[in-house]
Amino acid sequence: MFIAKVVGNVWATRKHRSLEGRKLMLVKPFSPETGACAGETTLAVDGGTGCGPGSVVLVLDEGGSARMILKDENAPVRTLVCGIIDSIDSKGKAVKYA
Repeated sequence: MFIAKVVGNVWATRKHRSLEGRKLMLVKPFSPETGACAGETTLAVDGGTGCGPGSVVLVLDEGGSARMILKDENAPVRTLVCGIIDSIDSKGKAVKYA
């Protein structure tokens, strides 16, 4: 799992039937300590969180677990947004995102 910022969404005219009705998001790993993006942009399926560009999210990067959340063992998914982060408390310092 990693923390990321949603930087955009992807529109697809054709999707695998397992992904119909699901949003495809572009996420960029995010470091809460520095406030900076810390990695390459990745495509992730929204697991029903309702996230959008600008949201700070928790991303699951393990296909088997992602398919379990979607309840579809045949879904072609590896990376899934599984939560929206409201705030992070670390080392006595709280940062709010929502």
